[in-house]
Amino acid sequence: MTDAALREKLREIISEVSEVDEVPDDTPFEELGIDSMMAIEIVAEVERTYKLSIPEDELQTMTNFTRVYELVRSKLDAANAAE
Repeated sequence: MTDAALREKLREIISEVSEVDEVPDDTPFEELGIDSMMAIEIVAEVERTYKLSIPEDELQTMTNFTRVYELVRSKLDAANAAE
């Protein structure tokens, strides 16, 4: 999966769950009105979409789009390397 496709899909997931039209890279989710319940829904959808497991302690680091992207990209890279 290309970086552009991953970024686009992650923005789509975050936007759908949070009902935020534009998801900037570095704006904290709190400023976008994304609360902890929405964050859990976002993680659940990311896990389903990409067949990943994101532990609760890593959920705490997902505070903006860039952090979500970096975490998902690293997990996908690790999964591909293990194959």
